[in-house]
Amino acid sequence: MLQDSKLKFLSQVGKALAGQFGKDCEIVIHKIDSNDMDQSIVSIENGHVTSRHLGDGPSKVVLEALQKDPDELVDRINYLTRTHDGRVLKSSTLYIKDEEGNLEAIFSINYDVSSLIAAESAIKALTATPEEKEAESEPNLIPQDVNELLDELIRESIKIVGKPVALMTKEDKVKCIQFLNSKGAFLITKSGDKISKFFNISKYTLYSYIG
Repeated sequence: MLQDSKLKFLSQVGKALAGQFGKDCEIVIHKIDSNDMDQSIVSIENGHVTSRHLGDGPSKVVLEALQKDPDELVDRINYLTRTHDGRVLKSSTLYIKDEEGNLEAIFSINYDVSSLIAAESAIKALTATPEEKEAESEPNLIPQDVNELLDELIRESIKIVGKPVALMTKEDKVKCIQFLNSKGAFLITKSGDKISKFFNISKYTLYSYIG
């Protein structure tokens, strides 16, 4: 359980970082409580970067962390994510653990580099040669709320199978459901109702696919 004194310290550090790097730097602290993950954000600075507020729910990174053994969690520094409106962020994720090694909070830094990328692209257009090729990768979405997060996870499951729900076999749906389970989708309140309806299966069938 995240103690108030530790939360106060982390919030103080977050405020300092946001002040140092300005309005494009968002600092988010998620409190880890498996009984209440729909309102995981307990501290946020410059929330306009991802349009999130105090009391909003988890990101994909948070749900994935809950599915892992805390010993496997290693801080992830300097990777790309994206917002719902397409802006690109440079992010870092720190896993805060208690004395027993249990995960109790996630400290995230999200810096909006969209304007820098636009400037870089303009310069690259002038300097690039035909032989140059860049690897393209899609940054992870940082959702505004748990509903958007669940929609994103469902879209990812469909990409893995590679066909629309109407054409899916039982094996395809099982693969989708097990992917969603591995990503922590069922930690979201009432996610079972939405997922079973989307895949046109009963809740009984849904949970049999998880097993």
